[in-house]
Amino acid sequence: MAKNLTTIGFDADDTLWHNARFFRITQERFAELLADFTERAHLEQRLLEAERRNIGQYGFGIKGFVLSMIETAIEVTEERVPASVISELIAAGQEMLNHPIDLLPHAQDAVARCAENHRIILITKGDLLDQERKLAQSGLGDLFNHVEIVSHKTKRAYSEIFHRHGDGADRAMMIGNSMKSDVIPAIEAGGWGIYVPHGEIWALEHADPPIDSSRFHEITTLAELPNLIDVIN
Repeated sequence: MAKNLTTIGFDADDTLWHNARFFRITQERFAELLADFTERAHLEQRLLEAERRNIGQYGFGIKGFVLSMIETAIEVTEERVPASVISELIAAGQEMLNHPIDLLPHAQDAVARCAENHRIILITKGDLLDQERKLAQSGLGDLFNHVEIVSHKTKRAYSEIFHRHGDGADRAMMIGNSMKSDVIPAIEAGGWGIYVPHGEIWALEHADPPIDSSRFHEITTLAELPNLIDVIN
């Protein structure tokens, strides 16, 4: 009998390696730099508004984040932000882009075990050069059959990716830490969606879990993934 599952997609940031914590550290520094101009809560709200507004132009990733911080700094200071602050924000962004990759626990073993019997695809969104850098430094690159760096993770995107690189979405699984981007659209495309929570979720990625779907599963860590795949198969 043919296996139910033939293709497995992995998210990258905060599923295979740490990412959000560097954004959080930089945002803390951002608040310190602008403390004389506005309260932290107001600054965070304005930054989130800028990020939401700018996604269509800058996409996801560090560069868009830095540009949104600069835009917010200009707005909340009524164009009085010192050039030294702008310089520090740019430097913070460059530091984020050069930060070494730190794999999450069980990431390498989980991907390697899945690769033994399945097609493995890295499906991530963000800046092309930055995501390619992370993958190269992660040591996981050779384990993936294909890599897809997309602008948005949608039902259509998953359907096309799993059709192009596999046997269709109905025999595919997507694993990630974002309910909105990794789990829900993959299930809508006809596949399994596996939620692996990690750290603080960005406000723009919040979504309710699809608890009524038989193809939705939640695991605590990637160490649980091989057993779940055995059950599905």
